[in-house]
Amino acid sequence: MFCAAGVSSSGSNAASRKDKNELSHDRVIRVCDGWTARHSKHPRCGARVRVMGPQRRILLIRLSALGDIVFASPLIRAFRQRFPGARISWLVAQPFADVLAAEHQLDELIVLPVSDWRSLVRARAFRRLARDVLAFRRSLAGRDFDMAVDLQGLLKSGIWAWLSGAKWRIGLGSREGSQWLMHQVLDRHGGDPERIASEYLYLAEELGLPASPFPMHVAVGGAARQRAAELLGPLGDGGFAVICPFTTRPQKHWPDGHWCELVPRLYDRFGMPVVMLGGPGDRERAGAISADRGLVDLVGRTDIQTAAAIIGRAGYVVGVDTGLTHMGMAFDRPTVCLFGSTRPYTNTATRQGRVLFHDLPCAPCRRNPTCDGSYDCMRELVPDEVLSAVAGARESRQ
Repeated sequence: MFCAAGVSSSGSNAASRKDKNELSHDRVIRVCDGWTARHSKHPRCGARVRVMGPQRRILLIRLSALGDIVFASPLIRAFRQRFPGARISWLVAQPFADVLAAEHQLDELIVLPVSDWRSLVRARAFRRLARDVLAFRRSLAGRDFDMAVDLQGLLKSGIWAWLSGAKWRIGLGSREGSQWLMHQVLDRHGGDPERIASEYLYLAEELGLPASPFPMHVAVGGAARQRAAELLGPLGDGGFAVICPFTTRPQKHWPDGHWCELVPRLYDRFGMPVVMLGGPGDRERAGAISADRGLVDLVGRTDIQTAAAIIGRAGYVVGVDTGLTHMGMAFDRPTVCLFGSTRPYTNTATRQGRVLFHDLPCAPCRRNPTCDGSYDCMRELVPDEVLSAVAGARESRQ
């Protein structure tokens, strides 16, 4: 069952599921937030703290962004397997709710209406804003959560864990002051940093949740599948590829000229039309990526669910560090990731995943480029490398 903007769903069968919803009273984990361990005398830092008691109502919090939510998705099944009778909810920001909208392992999707609240701020409707925020807070706290897990670790997420009134609050790498709102804080860098979704795997292991296997998962609803079929038309029968060129940070972009060269070469070599995906905000840049053959431009014509349905049917996926590319991994598609200023992982945990990354002295620079906009880490990834990586990913699937 799902709800939006704090409106409660009904008819849950969670109340009938009782005895399997307790963490072991002997289970202990280390509180080891990096900032507090080095700079404070936080009473919980470095201590060994028990996680105990019944866990019949669990709140997971990851407000954004698309790729991070995909990375965190294995935790839904891990919590469900460990607590089969629990009522599991997820708090997500409005723009990213679609990625979880069809997830049947969740009992409730709680949508934080940040877009609506921003509209009220622009309209200077501050009284209405205050009423709406307070009503949302009361609705959230009224769910009587036993546990809240802040997967984001920021103040904007931690404060909602606190306002939820959950009896036990766990933060993953909590910082910006949110560590003071948690009962326990786990180190975000405790796992293998090269593995995809390593921080969430580490959290699962520390909480004693089933963590092997730990596959990412994106559920797609029937309406999205139908919309995808309509957009693809005959392409859906003969096979197609997907490219995901767009992201919010210029240092993560692969040069437009490289995409223009790559698309017809992919089409010629593998015989599949290449579908380009992106959001409405990517339309202007999409106009700079063109090809004389093989390109099908669907940028701005899909919502997240429909894009996921298309990616789930793709013969292979090529993209930069963006949520749509990571969906290729979640759907177990042959996927080639082009990384430079960021390198969220090199181990894809799947046979047909490939990461292309040039280990330059300045890379990964993340949000602090030092190259004066030349972005050599991405420019020096050439189409020949991508073609070879796609061929290898496809062969490993066979």
